Amino acid sequence: MQRRAFPRDGLHLSYLDSALKAPALIALHAHTMEAVTFAPLAEALAPAWRLIALDQRGHGYSDHAPTYTRDDYLGDLDALYDHLHLSEAVLLGNSLGGVNAYQFAARHPQKVRGLIIEDIGVELKDVPTFMLAWQGEFPTREALADLIGPRFLPYLEPSFRETQTGWKLAFDPLDMVTSGKCLLGNHWNDWLAIDCPALIIRGRDSRVTTESEFEEMATRRPNTRIETLNGSHVLHFEDPAAFEAATKNFLSHLSSS
Repeated sequence: MQRRAFPRDGLHLSYLDSALKAPALIALHAHTMEAVTFAPLAEALAPAWRLIALDQRGHGYSDHAPTYTRDDYLGDLDALYDHLHLSEAVLLGNSLGGVNAYQFAARHPQKVRGLIIEDIGVELKDVPTFMLAWQGEFPTREALADLIGPRFLPYLEPSFRETQTGWKLAFDPLDMVTSGKCLLGNHWNDWLAIDCPALIIRGRDSRVTTESEFEEMATRRPNTRIETLNGSHVLHFEDPAAFEAATKNFLSHLSSS
């Protein structure tokens, strides 16, 4: 995938692009994650689909931002469409990215061909304040890894950055908490505002979503089906083969409809 960037409201926003002449799928990561986690999926979907993965504001190689409101994230995505001259795309979003995907679709239905929502619901009540302990710079990579701990280390290692004086994370944990607070609320109106085909994928061991919540999301909204995969919250990273199969199946039905 090719690393590219575009400006928006004084920010430098970075993204990865498989740059194929094919229908577009835009992938949006979770809080603390990065676009690079979707690189294996891009390879699996080629050459049928062009995958574009955005480092959302405050993440990866994109700039940190002064604000992380809902309008900020949705405006960034709209600017990406404009930058790429896209009239429509399928949106895939994990956690934060999932809410961004279906809220963008609610506001721009003509730009969204389909939705793949990865382990996030529509009633959000919790902010991960525990990550504030990760703030700052650490003398060695090992010190940072020890603080992160074995549960989160596999997900966050791509965000480790070496500085002239030590190691830190690409994101600011305080920004993530601020962004998480902006994500809170009841988003049923957004979820029910559009009826494009949608696949909602839940992790069997998820601590973020429940089976009953996903069943209600599928029951109340037309053209929606559920897949449950082994894993917890970042399924495209935890079980890439199963996630790729579910995604390919959904996209094949989308292409034939």
